[in-house]
Amino acid sequence: MESHLTERNVEELDSEIETENLRKIEAALFLSGRFMTLQELITLTDVNPILLKKLLADLQDKYKDSGINVVRQENTWKMDIAEDFIDMVNKLATGSSEFARAEQETLAMIAFKQPIKQSVIIKIRGNKGYDHIKRFVELGLLNKKKTGHTSELSLTEKFYDYFHLNKGDPLSED
Repeated sequence: MESHLTERNVEELDSEIETENLRKIEAALFLSGRFMTLQELITLTDVNPILLKKLLADLQDKYKDSGINVVRQENTWKMDIAEDFIDMVNKLATGSSEFARAEQETLAMIAFKQPIKQSVIIKIRGNKGYDHIKRFVELGLLNKKKTGHTSELSLTEKFYDYFHLNKGDPLSED
């Protein structure tokens, strides 16, 4: 049985390829969070330059009335929050974190250096470190085991689940 490509089949195939290329570009811009050059997008998506420019214009049209825009700056492109939502998003980004910045820093230090003595954390982080450690123990993110005059701190299974990490994966790049 011989297959014949009709004009309709070719158009459907072209449309599917164009849609897939559009999705690749959209994903790259969304995930990068920064301005990307045309060359970076070409290399990453393997879309030819002429089609890439057309698809970037299509993405700009697609997002023009949404909370997200595709922004062009000279010969670079970025997916960003629409101007009229920047204040709201900044409030979300700075105010909605479950942990204060100082708490995040304390927890990060413990995560990278575990097991670590509480006294070491307090020397570095100051007396507020006691409150941070207490909160993390209460939340089940840290184990606290008494050793001599201090305690040894380590991460719990709940920590790895909470932050979607695998226990065997290294947390720091040594």
